[in-house]
Amino acid sequence: MPATTRTTLRRGLFAAAALPLLVGALASCSYGSEAKNDEKKVAAEGTKLSADTVRLGYFPNLTHATALVGDQEGIFQKELGGTTLRSTTFNAGPSEIEALNAGSIDIGFIGPSPSINGYTKSKGTNLRIVGGSASGGVKLVVNPEKIKTLDDVKGKRIATPQLGNTQDVAFLNWVAEKGWKVDSQSGKGDVSVLRTDNKITPDAYKSGSIDGAWVPEPTASKLVSEGGKVLLDESDLWPDKKFVITNIIVSQKFLKEHPDVVEAVLRGSVKTNAWINANPEKAKASANAKLKELSGKPLGDKVINSAWPSIQFIDDPLAATLQAQADHAVKAGLLKQPDLNGIYDLTALNKVLKAAGKPEVSDAGLGVK
Repeated sequence: MPATTRTTLRRGLFAAAALPLLVGALASCSYGSEAKNDEKKVAAEGTKLSADTVRLGYFPNLTHATALVGDQEGIFQKELGGTTLRSTTFNAGPSEIEALNAGSIDIGFIGPSPSINGYTKSKGTNLRIVGGSASGGVKLVVNPEKIKTLDDVKGKRIATPQLGNTQDVAFLNWVAEKGWKVDSQSGKGDVSVLRTDNKITPDAYKSGSIDGAWVPEPTASKLVSEGGKVLLDESDLWPDKKFVITNIIVSQKFLKEHPDVVEAVLRGSVKTNAWINANPEKAKASANAKLKELSGKPLGDKVINSAWPSIQFIDDPLAATLQAQADHAVKAGLLKQPDLNGIYDLTALNKVLKAAGKPEVSDAGLGVK
């Protein structure tokens, strides 16, 4: 791919906020569409912080492995001491944002699209992004018998998870950069964009009803296990091959009233990421064990071994890439220019990083003034 093309392809994945055509269509990088409210309480030991309990939300996804592993290994609870951890899983970003707004959870791991959507729709009153968790883990996987080059995608049927979700917007932007035309709402044009729930995308691929999919992990690796070929890794389109895929958000009310608890969760996140990166095989097994507990079935070795290396577990929320995601969504006509000032508060994270001897991270000018 020419360097100029690669430069123009550096885009974000962003779910549209506040446009009628996308109302009800927004989802994060999840593998389902409804919340799963099976709450788990972890016993607390030690000195209690300012809150008796902290309620944590996340998805049973590999892109949320920091939460999976931190919960499974008891790392979060160790940092919380006598404050009890309650965890709840969700299968869609809007459900988690709704729970945060309702006070059902205090802190959540969530994708960039619902983070910005939630912040924008509340006019900046409901949440803050306080940390990062993961980058990458998104791929274009195709049927190699039908699509051999990127140009071959034209005229084919490509699935994305949902109208306006992060992968959907990324694919629409990529198509536009190729000079092809697609109606963003209907998905019709030079490429047929078929919005398909990630849970059924592998079956759609096996049946031949789609020719490929722009999807997150582990869906991408499930397609590969069915004979699909990775034609493009989204990370290759970004500077340093990094873009935010999972944020840590917190209710502004909880952050104001219990900053010590938020800091403890962030210490747990930073320590979990360090453990994941130092012990990849153990971490992979831990995440899969948690997935088995949550869903009743672990990922197969072939799938998780393929998916795991494409996800980077990092503490930096990559704020500049979040802004880029919003900018590209605006360019695509899927979003009115959002005001993201104040969406970040990285004070606690940078305190934790400094104490751990790690460099501080930037809010790209989008922090609390």
